[in-house]
Amino acid sequence: MKSLRVVVGSQRRPKLEAVREAVADIRNLLAPGGVVEVLGTEVESGVSHTPASREELMRGARQRAEAVAERLRAKGESVDYCVGLEGGLDIAEENDRRRVFLESWAYVSNGTQGHFGCSGSIELPEALAEEVLVRGTELAEAIDRYAGVVGIRDGQGAWGVLSADLISRQEAFRVAVVAAFAPFYNARMYRGAAAAGSGA
Repeated sequence: MKSLRVVVGSQRRPKLEAVREAVADIRNLLAPGGVVEVLGTEVESGVSHTPASREELMRGARQRAEAVAERLRAKGESVDYCVGLEGGLDIAEENDRRRVFLESWAYVSNGTQGHFGCSGSIELPEALAEEVLVRGTELAEAIDRYAGVVGIRDGQGAWGVLSADLISRQEAFRVAVVAAFAPFYNARMYRGAAAAGSGA
């Protein structure tokens, strides 16, 4: 029976549970009949408290996964997959108007290759976007103030507040993780697409 060890660069409950749910969904594709262990360790992202671009979100997710791998290497521990998760904002111009979207990104690495996945996006109200982007308030603090509740990021997150709890922070990260793992659990499709693209 194959056993897989997955380590996440966070100990926050919504992030860990998102990875546990995602891995449970794809376990039979990754390790048929096997056991998967998901652990968390707190690492720095190396990006701002609220990333404000797709590039910064991707960099934060990748750097978290790389920090996990480095920490485990230093301890002489082995792992099958390192996962980095990063939430923040992506800004787009549409019809001469700034649109600010909340996104959740994942990066999964097996030590040889790594891949990204992203949730959907949900648009921020202008007042909330202004608080974060212009006044420099961390999104977690701004959403607490905006909703009149404390500790939202450890519960439903900004996703839950903005979607009336139809999409939670955990669910957004789960989708991102399933997408990031796709080249591993569906490797035949990715190899086939690469071969077709090269004319081989």
